[in-house]
Amino acid sequence: MGTLWHGGKIYTMVKEHHSVEAIYTENGLIVDCGNANDMRAAYQKSIEIEHDLQGNVMYPGFVDSHLHIIGHGEKLLHLDLSKMTSPEQVIESLQKHANHLKHGEWLVGEGWNENQWEDPRIIHKSELDHICPNNPMILTRVCRHAVLANSEAMNMANITENTCDPQGGKIVRDDKGETTGYFLDNAQDLIKQAVPDISEEQLTKMVETSIDDLLSHGLVGGHTEDLNYYGGFHKTLNAFKNGIDGKTRRFRAHLLVHHEVVDDMTESGLSYGDGTEYIDLGAVKIFSDGALGGRTAWLTKPYQDDKTNTGLPIHSVEGLENLVKKARENGMPVAVHAIGDQAVWTVASILQNYPLTNGRRDRIIHAQIVNKDLLQLLKQLDVVLDIQPTFVASDFPWVIDRLGQERLELSYPWKTFLEHGINCAGGSDAPIEEVNPLLGIEASVLRQSSIDQKSYGEKERLSVYEAISLYTKGSAYVIGHENDRGQIAPGYVADFTVLDQDLFGIAPDEISNSKVQMTVVDEQIVYQK
Repeated sequence: MGTLWHGGKIYTMVKEHHSVEAIYTENGLIVDCGNANDMRAAYQKSIEIEHDLQGNVMYPGFVDSHLHIIGHGEKLLHLDLSKMTSPEQVIESLQKHANHLKHGEWLVGEGWNENQWEDPRIIHKSELDHICPNNPMILTRVCRHAVLANSEAMNMANITENTCDPQGGKIVRDDKGETTGYFLDNAQDLIKQAVPDISEEQLTKMVETSIDDLLSHGLVGGHTEDLNYYGGFHKTLNAFKNGIDGKTRRFRAHLLVHHEVVDDMTESGLSYGDGTEYIDLGAVKIFSDGALGGRTAWLTKPYQDDKTNTGLPIHSVEGLENLVKKARENGMPVAVHAIGDQAVWTVASILQNYPLTNGRRDRIIHAQIVNKDLLQLLKQLDVVLDIQPTFVASDFPWVIDRLGQERLELSYPWKTFLEHGINCAGGSDAPIEEVNPLLGIEASVLRQSSIDQKSYGEKERLSVYEAISLYTKGSAYVIGHENDRGQIAPGYVADFTVLDQDLFGIAPDEISNSKVQMTVVDEQIVYQK
């Protein structure tokens, strides 16, 4: 017995503007599409349920190709600093929060971003010490490539003035060589290892909180990277299994496997693609550089506003190559974080030397800065670029100071990628950015800054069809599901996002104002407004 969906426009995304009147689904799959009367006549004996869309608009289910599901749950449950507009506002919020802490309890904050402040300075540990002299504090920057810590947290982590910078990380010091409480990239781990592990029950709560929010934003799935944190591979994987049990919650979670827990995975007898009906293990996640905000993205030429700095490679080239080789030994693709053009070039060159032969697909995550030679190299590879359109909205105009005008031509070049035949998928990088996929679609089309409302790199604007494709066909393609996900067609999964607006028929600046009316996973309504 099956379900008939009708009563609104249904965009299949098979090709631009293609739509049907009705869909018939059975056992979680799309059986047929077409005219509503024809569907009702053909399947009248099998139709058990009819869902009238009541004039709303259906699309293939949106999937976020890159986010941190537990991190998003943390943001929802912890102190959220992402909307703060000044260091004073952050300090005031921290003080209010500190007043309710028990002795020795950690103060954890998420999402501060000095680029949103009129005074874009980095808060010093002495200011944090004044707020919390006896409680350890860790504040994660919006990019998740930097943290602030107070002296109590540093003491608990056994960090002294003589502690050396780790490979791929930096302990920021002042002109006198004294620590400031600011830790970049791999140096964050020096602090994080001192934070008490949370329980599997708490982790499960974070998964559940996150998934409920994602479903309310019309997301039917997400590709996430969480397994190397929160107490290790097994506990985190169990939290996902508990939180997405297929009964109380349905959501398609594709879990990237950080290179440091690949051995845990293989020793458990697991490999790429293993999991449950709603959870599966994905590519090996590797970081090759940092982020533009902290000037740790790895560039071929120095930063415009720091002529002595080209960024921070997380691994040596040999070390990065060895990680890719290890993934290949397990038959696994890699998903490599690379923002700067030197990082992207290095990763692409290694992938060229160690191609996959089993049909699985590598991805380069972010790829924000490229150059002409790099475009030609990327064209030759079977690699998907996992892009985050809302970075355009949040990074401009301050990123111009980082890069200078010359590099802007091939910065965040989404249209250029597509025109060169390079496959792309779209994600949010939540909790770093807002998880709402409509914001990403709108940012792809407008390329408008959320800071000064100006548009940047207009020639790189995408059509609405191209933008939606990033979150449907693109997200399916990168994990080898292009033949059963991301479109509305017979044989594809019955995953749908239903909005109150026709994204093809409204002004681009109205896209993010659309409201999710219904989210459907595996033929089941999992969210309804």
